[in-house]
Amino acid sequence: MQILIRKAIKFCFKNAVLCIALLAAAVTSLIIPPDASYIGYFDFKTLTCLFCTLAVVCALRNIHIFEITAYKIVELFHTARWATIALVYITFIGSMVMANDMALITFLPLGYFVLSSTGNKKYMAFVFIMQNIAANLGGMITPFGNPQNLYMYSYFNIPTGEFVGIMALPFFLSITIITACCFLVGNEPLQIKEVTHDKLNIPLSIIYGVLFVFSIMIVFNFVPYYWGLIAIPVALIILDRKALSQVDYPLLLTFCAFFIFSGNMARIPAVNTFLGGLISRNPLLYGVASCQVISNVPSAILLSKFTTNYPQLLVAVNIGGTGTLVSSLASLITFREYSKYAPDDTVPYIRQFTMYNFGILLILLIVMSIRYA
Repeated sequence: MQILIRKAIKFCFKNAVLCIALLAAAVTSLIIPPDASYIGYFDFKTLTCLFCTLAVVCALRNIHIFEITAYKIVELFHTARWATIALVYITFIGSMVMANDMALITFLPLGYFVLSSTGNKKYMAFVFIMQNIAANLGGMITPFGNPQNLYMYSYFNIPTGEFVGIMALPFFLSITIITACCFLVGNEPLQIKEVTHDKLNIPLSIIYGVLFVFSIMIVFNFVPYYWGLIAIPVALIILDRKALSQVDYPLLLTFCAFFIFSGNMARIPAVNTFLGGLISRNPLLYGVASCQVISNVPSAILLSKFTTNYPQLLVAVNIGGTGTLVSSLASLITFREYSKYAPDDTVPYIRQFTMYNFGILLILLIVMSIRYA
């Protein structure tokens, strides 16, 4: 019995957002009992796009394409400062073409390797925090870079050009701030040891690249989303079944739970009136505040039911991913990874995390508030 309890506690700690989402869905289901309207809560295109993208990224990661590319880039730099910038930029760019949580899962271990193998673990907390912020903010420029973007892009049918235009200012401002922070790292010489790994599998790289492009075509409505549910699983069953088992299914389940939660909340008259009044006043401010409490993905799903001002809400659920430890699923992933490498140093990490995240969030919020004033 004690073993089961420990396993349950460990699962809840590892999947905190999922557990909160399931609890929220369960509680609201007591108020709005399940009925035929529930099926309308789910955005099946968003779920399909997310599944396809995550599955292909897992396959690409299994042939070490990101790792090999990252090592080659890092080998070009010879100081702790420039290696840090390289690691952060790799994560930043990676989040534009894969989900931000997948970018962190892929590149955080690289950051640990570079720092530990060169005797610079003193920078590990800072580098992990910067990689986390880069993943959260780098993905904002593309509809598929962050999970909430996939949802917002699909839910509001935002034209691609308009989407990029909305996010351009916070995106480039984020690059500037993150780069400036990286210069706080010392410029001491850095020796990166030789890394041995399997050679890149060119044929599989091409095939997975095609599958990735196919999954992106679903995002942009070039092909029906249900094609992805057929083509990509079949291809991976043949080529790499392990990739299908590595998909972040708790993230998909989290989406499903929050679809139920937000759908039920929108059907509660008192909640509808209250949230509708708040969001109509200032979608940017209240959107960011919501992210700090219930995370950015559920905030996007819930608040989208109460406003048509998607430009401000889109900005809010992206920059709102910085701030508290629960403001983004990616932040919890980073904390989980850091705890694995430095279990006795979590409190200083949280202090440093809070300082940098709220500092950057404040700058972005002030600039964007001026823009929408």
